[in-house]
Amino acid sequence: MRVKRGVPAHAKHKKTIAAAKGMQHYRTRSYRLAKQGVIKALRYAYRDRRNKKRDLRALWITRINNASRELGLSYSQLIAGMKAKNINIDRKILADLAVNQPESFKAIVNTVKEK
Repeated sequence: MRVKRGVPAHAKHKKTIAAAKGMQHYRTRSYRLAKQGVIKALRYAYRDRRNKKRDLRALWITRINNASRELGLSYSQLIAGMKAKNINIDRKILADLAVNQPESFKAIVNTVKEK
């Protein structure tokens, strides 16, 4: 006896077209174009989850550099001094301190400046 695949195929198409919601033109109506759009969107999402980490780290470094230069140290001098003094604060927290708690950041910079 032959098995008809209409119901699972329709469910699969419906799921793909639902995932293409928000896309433009025939990508929301045509299964073939919706499938292509969803595959490409998933590729971009995978790639950009990694790029997001890269972009945020660059932002943190920029913020730390600007804040430390105002206090008389470059970013590289600050990081090298922190390693020498064994101050283990990651860049995310350091950037947050520089923006939201400048006094704490200034205390760290002054500790690094001391010889």
